[in-house]
Amino acid sequence: MSELFGTTVTATAEERPDLNKTYDILIVGAGPSGLTAAIYSGRSKLETLIIEKLSPGGEIATSEWIDNYPGFPGGIAGSELANLFKKQALRFGAKIISAEVKKVEWSDKIFTLQTDAGKIRGKAVIVSTGADPVKLPLPEEEKFRGKGIAYCATCDAAFFKDKPVAVIGGGDTAVHEAIYLSKFASKLYLVHRRNELRAVKMLQEEILNNPKVIPELGFVPSRVLGEKKVEGLEIENVITHEKKILDVNGIFVAIGIIPNSSLVKDLALIDEKGHIIVNSKMETSIPGLYAAGDVRNTPLRQVVTACGDGAIAAFQAEQYIKNL
Repeated sequence: MSELFGTTVTATAEERPDLNKTYDILIVGAGPSGLTAAIYSGRSKLETLIIEKLSPGGEIATSEWIDNYPGFPGGIAGSELANLFKKQALRFGAKIISAEVKKVEWSDKIFTLQTDAGKIRGKAVIVSTGADPVKLPLPEEEKFRGKGIAYCATCDAAFFKDKPVAVIGGGDTAVHEAIYLSKFASKLYLVHRRNELRAVKMLQEEILNNPKVIPELGFVPSRVLGEKKVEGLEIENVITHEKKILDVNGIFVAIGIIPNSSLVKDLALIDEKGHIIVNSKMETSIPGLYAAGDVRNTPLRQVVTACGDGAIAAFQAEQYIKNL
């Protein structure tokens, strides 16, 4: 037991799941949306199994600090918040298994998950597998992830107040990120491999007319400088191979994301970018199959919105199971 803000919290020990039974709800992915869904389904006394190929927590577990999740006015370490989510899900009876789901199949109102731990069956499935940012082809990226390299301006811009930063990318997303970051940063370099931005003209005009912004067009990142945190970025001209150093403390990578939706690509409707298409109830095109968090077609990718998705998906899954 532990004390959290004066309230006693009892965390249930993890038990080995029984793969021979048919669970009420199978949740693929143990990020914020998946763990929130497990909290809600567990409180509803539904037999819930979470399948996670890595460690619970998702992207937030690798975030050094989270400053915009309600209830923590001083912020909280990403790993700590992820652990609290996990403890709460276990407290309400959810079970977690470490396995990778290769494919989701559906027949006679029963879902079968093909995993590297064997077949797992359930009455309803919530896909909460998230999305991975397209990474830079630089060996230093993993070293500085969360230590100056970031992928979300809405999440991390405040950490770079009055500091110089670089944004990598030239599409709509990158320019949106740059516009938001420019409210915080002292100076912003916009690095794009082409000689012109790909964003819509209105966004281009806004960012290029911003006095804080220095466009570095026709350049690609070639090396991240620093010891324990980002202290600079080396960029290289794609034609002349000229190199120069940008004095920055932050690097925001905005060259795309890859939704982890391949496990349902033969089952549910997916948009042109790979996101699972759902309605406001998190329902996919298949009855009993739901998607929550960054893997779905969502306008905002934040911990708080992922949690909301998970709660809605679990509630709707419960209603679906009641009517089977």
